Amino acid sequence: MNTPNPASFTTLTPDTVLDALDSIGLHGDGRLLALNSYENRVYQIGMEEGPPLVTKFYRPQRWSDAAILEEHGFVQELVEREIPVVAAWADADGRTLHQFEGFRFAVFPRHGGRAPELEDRATLEWLGRFLGRIHAVGGLKVYQQRPTLDIASFGEDPSAYLLAQGFVPDDLLEAYRSTVTQALQGVRHCFERAGSVRHLRLHGDCHGSNVLWTDAGPHFVDFDDSRMGPAVQDLWMLLSGERKDMVRQLSDLLAGYEDFCDFEPRELYLIEALRTLRLIHYAAWIARRWDDPAFAVAFPWFNTQRYWQDRILELREQIALMDEPPLWPA
Repeated sequence: MNTPNPASFTTLTPDTVLDALDSIGLHGDGRLLALNSYENRVYQIGMEEGPPLVTKFYRPQRWSDAAILEEHGFVQELVEREIPVVAAWADADGRTLHQFEGFRFAVFPRHGGRAPELEDRATLEWLGRFLGRIHAVGGLKVYQQRPTLDIASFGEDPSAYLLAQGFVPDDLLEAYRSTVTQALQGVRHCFERAGSVRHLRLHGDCHGSNVLWTDAGPHFVDFDDSRMGPAVQDLWMLLSGERKDMVRQLSDLLAGYEDFCDFEPRELYLIEALRTLRLIHYAAWIARRWDDPAFAVAFPWFNTQRYWQDRILELREQIALMDEPPLWPA
């Protein structure tokens, strides 16, 4: 198996984390809590003065400095319009991206909250309103440094990587190859049915864990996967359950969304296609990071016989779903 050698986080010790903060004039009191993040390393840090802060150390070589700053700029645009998101802290010179001993990092205020109740219709409508506001701003400019969510980068390239690098067991290789090929054909057909759809700046990874809820309502965190793409990408991950459940949830989301941003119904043809692309991309994401010791600990079931059998079954289910009529709000 020939996997790339990703930059290591092994030298990112607690002392390094605290020294990095000291280097920009922020002084921790020694309390560090590692937060749930695998792509980057994220810590809640107690401060000598004031409330705790959250510090994100970016995975080397994933994003360019310009791409990170472009995301910071988008989130700041949302803050300026009083949309509840968490923006990176800026120092006295306005810098939001900092460097220390080869690591790039950003600092964020800590915002508490709980997971949103996605079965509650009022909650979904509330989320829809804020997503509509985010997309209204996202459509004002085009990312120059960040990529677009497309079939090549989320489906063709990841599946080719998995097949070429020896992750799929030999006795399942042809089954996976034929299934992922058929799945990508279904994805292309869905995109053809949708036709030309507008691309805008997205959150990019808008699932329930990236929304924190308080009595004041939601706020959105972690725009690290922000990129250009169709609006429905930020909606479908909030849907779950049986088809009738997802139809109702979608109706509630769009009831709020369309108060602030028009939604093109043709994008509904993309929901199962985007879900399929995410499944392919997710498996390749783990594979590309497999040399990172944190991944072997977090995903011990990856690369087992059962894992790939389940992936093949999952993709076959998606092939059938992509042939069904798209969801339409009630």
